[in-house]
Amino acid sequence: MVNGARGEVAFELDGKSYCLCLTMGALAEIETALGAGSLNDLDAKLKAPRAEDLIAILHALMKGGGETLTREEVLDLPMQVADVSAAIAAAFAAAGTRAPGSQTDPQSGPQT
Repeated sequence: MVNGARGEVAFELDGKSYCLCLTMGALAEIETALGAGSLNDLDAKLKAPRAEDLIAILHALMKGGGETLTREEVLDLPMQVADVSAAIAAAFAAAGTRAPGSQTDPQSGPQT
């Protein structure tokens, strides 16, 4: 069961619900996996992610949500790119941050 007040979101895959959460640990893991030297670098990398990036981000968010799947187990899950992208965006939004690659900041609206 997800806790929205904590910034958790549910992600349904293959009939099972997984909890995603953008914790500081998850954010640090995402930075490392994508080779980002700063949050600005990370933002740039998130605008055009590779499939490998999406898996790394999803795995970090799952760990942040308390899931115990290994990266290899995440790779084996049947999923669609659009669903993964939407779940990642939802997790970033639930944490009160701008969705990856988005020009909309939930705190202040569209960026100009």
